[in-house]
Amino acid sequence: MNAGSRLRSAVRRRHPDGARPQRSRLLGAVACAWLLVLAFRIGADAPGPGAPTVPGRQAAMTFDDLPVISVTQLDAAARQDITRRLLRGIRSYGAPATGFVNEYGLYGYGREAKGDPDPDGIAILRMWLDAGLELGNHSFAHTDLHATSPAAFEADVIRGEAVTRTLLQRRGMPLRYFRHPYLHTGRDLATKEEVERFLEARRYRIAPVTVDNEDWVFAAAYSRADESGDQAMMKRVTDAYIAYTEQALEYSEKLSRTLFGREIRQIVLLHANALNANAFAALARMMVRRGYSFVSLDEALRDDAYRSTDTYTGDESINWLGRWAVSRGVKKADDVLDDFPEVPDFVVQASGTKK
Repeated sequence: MNAGSRLRSAVRRRHPDGARPQRSRLLGAVACAWLLVLAFRIGADAPGPGAPTVPGRQAAMTFDDLPVISVTQLDAAARQDITRRLLRGIRSYGAPATGFVNEYGLYGYGREAKGDPDPDGIAILRMWLDAGLELGNHSFAHTDLHATSPAAFEADVIRGEAVTRTLLQRRGMPLRYFRHPYLHTGRDLATKEEVERFLEARRYRIAPVTVDNEDWVFAAAYSRADESGDQAMMKRVTDAYIAYTEQALEYSEKLSRTLFGREIRQIVLLHANALNANAFAALARMMVRRGYSFVSLDEALRDDAYRSTDTYTGDESINWLGRWAVSRGVKKADDVLDDFPEVPDFVVQASGTKK
C-alpha cells in the first residue's frame, strides 16, 4: 500500500450569498467591507487541489457493532451518552442511517444468550428506532464465517435476530438487512452461495460496503487517549481520521469510475463508537464539501452496480468495489488494495492494535 498523503482540513462553513446595496454611504461601506471579508472566507474554505467537489454524489451511512463498541470499559450511562451524541450528529445532517446489531452486546458479550437481555442495551436500540433509523443483523456474536462452519454461522445469524426483530415488528418494520462480520462471505464459492441462499430464505438482503475507512483503529486510539485524559492526542486522532476518510472516499470514487464509468451510490461502513459520536459532524461536513448527499441503504442499493457479480472468496476484508474489480479481472486479489491509504503509524501505535 502507498502511504497516506498529508492531512487536509475537512471543515467547510456555509455563508450567505452577500448583502444588498444600500443607499446610505455608511451602510454601503459596511456592505463592501462585509463582502471583502466574505470573499476571503469563502476562498479560504473552498476545496483545495486533490479534493474536487462533484455535485450529485450520494452515500448511505451504516454503523456496525450496535449497541456500542469500545476497547475501553464503558458503563450504561456512557454508552447511552455516546449513542445520544452519535444520533444527534446523524439527525443534524438528515442521514437515514442503518445500524447493525450484535445481540451478544445485550448479554455481556457472552457467546450464548443466557438470562434476560440487558435493558440498557435494548434502550439504546430503541433510541435508534426513535430517531427514525433502521436496524439490521450483524450476527449474534460477530461470528467470522471464515472461522466456522456454514451451519454454525447460520445458527448465529438466527440467534442474532431475536431482540432486533421483535423491536422492529413493534414498529411495523421488517428485519431486512444482514451484514457479514469482517466482510467475510465465505472461503469458497460453495460456502458463499449456501449462506446467500440461507439469508435469502430468511428474507435478508446482504448489506455490502463500498467505503471502509478503518475507523476501528482510529476509534481504539481515540478511546485510549480519552481514558488517559490526553485531549491533544484525541484531537490529533480525530483530524487524522477525517483526512483518512477523505482518502478512502477518493479510493472508492476512483475505483467506481474505473469499473462503471461513473460514481455509484456509495455505502459507507462506520461503527457505533465514541470517535464517531464526536466526529460524525466533521466527517459529514467533509462529505458535503465533496458533493455528497445522504440516502438510505435501500435507495443506495437501487443503483444497478449492486447487481454486479461477486465471486471473491479471499481472506482479505475488502469492500465490494474491490470484490467486483477482482471478479472482473480488473484487479488481482493481491494488488486490489495497493492504492488504499495506510493508517498513520502514530494512530496504529496509539490504538494498541496489530494493524
